[in-house]
Amino acid sequence: MFIVVVGALVALLHLYLWKRLVRDTTSPGRARRLGTVLLIALVLVMFAALTLGTRTDPDIARWYAWPGYLWLAVFFYLLLILLVLELPRLALRRWVRGPARPVPAPAVATGSAAAESEPDTGNDTSTDTAESSEVDTGVSRRMVLARGSALLAGVASTALVGYGATVAMSAPKVTRVAIPLRRLDPRVAGFRIALISDVHLGPLLGRSFTERIVDIVNAERPDAVAIVGDLVDGSVEHLAEAAEPLRELRSPAGTFFVTGNHEYYSGYTEWVEYVRTLGIRPLRNERVTISRGGGTFQLAGVNDATADQFADAADVGKALLGRNPAEAVVLLAHQPVSVDEAVANDVDLQLSGHTHGGQITPFELAVSLQQGAVAGLSQVENTKLYVTRGAGFWGPPVRIGADPDISIVELRSE
Repeated sequence: MFIVVVGALVALLHLYLWKRLVRDTTSPGRARRLGTVLLIALVLVMFAALTLGTRTDPDIARWYAWPGYLWLAVFFYLLLILLVLELPRLALRRWVRGPARPVPAPAVATGSAAAESEPDTGNDTSTDTAESSEVDTGVSRRMVLARGSALLAGVASTALVGYGATVAMSAPKVTRVAIPLRRLDPRVAGFRIALISDVHLGPLLGRSFTERIVDIVNAERPDAVAIVGDLVDGSVEHLAEAAEPLRELRSPAGTFFVTGNHEYYSGYTEWVEYVRTLGIRPLRNERVTISRGGGTFQLAGVNDATADQFADAADVGKALLGRNPAEAVVLLAHQPVSVDEAVANDVDLQLSGHTHGGQITPFELAVSLQQGAVAGLSQVENTKLYVTRGAGFWGPPVRIGADPDISIVELRSE
C-alpha cells in the first residue's frame, strides 16, 4: 500500500511537471509529443532504479540506476523551483492577459498589380486580415512567461545536480573532532576512532570506492575503526567483492560494525556473517572492553532502530548489562534517534550516521524533525551525540550542502 501511495503521488507530481514544462511551453504537435514521451521515459527509468536497483546485479543495474537516480534529483529541484515560481506567475496574471507579441506578416502586394489581382468587393478586409495574422502567429505573454519559467527551472536544477554529483563522487573529507567524556580514564585519553557510515555500496559505488575509503582511514592511523551501518544496498552475492577491501583496514583495537536499516533490506544475517570473514567484529547488542595504557572504556554496539520489524530489535540495556558504572561508555548506533535509549542507560557518547547530513538541501530540515540531529556534535542530558554525514550516498549520486565525510573522533577526559 505504501508503494502504491508513493507511486501515485510521484505520478501526480510529474503530471504537474508535464503541464509546466511541456503543455504550457508548446503548441499541439510534434514538440509536445516528444516532450511527453521523454518525460514518461524518465519516470519509468526512475521507478526502475528505485525498485530494481538493489535487487539486480550491479553490472546490469547501473545502466538504469545512473539515469534514474539522476532524474530523481533533477525532478526534485525542478519541482521545488517551479513551485517557488508560482508566486511571480500569480503576481503577473494581469500582464499575461495582455495582447500577443506580434510577428511580422508577409509583405502584401501594392499598386496597380494588386488592384488588378484583387477585385473590389466594396468591403475593406485588410484590417481584419492583419488582426487575424497577429492572433494566429503571435506569441502570447502566457507562453513567454511559461517558457521563461521552464528555462530558469531547467538550467538551475541541472546546474545544482551537476555540482552535487561532483561532490558526491569525490573522496570523502576527513573531519576531526575531539570529544571530552566525563568518565573517561585519563590513561585512555587521545584514543582515536575512525567513524565510517552510509557507504551504500551498490550499482553506483563499488570496489574502487571501498578501496578509497580504506586508504583514507589507514592514512589516519586510528586506534579503532567503527562502521555504523548502511554499508551496502544489495546482497552478499552481488556485493561481496565490492566490500572485500575492508579486510585491509588497520588499527590496534580492530574494526567494529553495527547494522543500519539498509542491511535489513539486503539480507542482514548474510552480511553480519560476511563482515566477520573480513576480520570485522559485529556488535549486536553487545559490548567489548577497550584497553590502552592501563586504562579502559566500554565500546558497545546495537542493532538498527528499525530492526524490531525483523525480529532483531536494538537493545542498549542488553548491550550494557553488567558493565562497570565507573567506566565511560561509547555506543555505536546507526540512527541518532537511538540517543533516547542511550540517555536512559547513562551512555557517555553515541556515534551515529544515517542522516547523510541531509544529503540534498533542504532535506536536512525534514531529517532534523525526524532524527533530532543532522550532523556534528550535540548533547542530550548527560549523553553526547556525534553524527557523521557519511562517506557515500543513497539514491541520487548527488550531495548539496552536505559533503561526504569520514570522522576521526578523539576521546578526551574532562
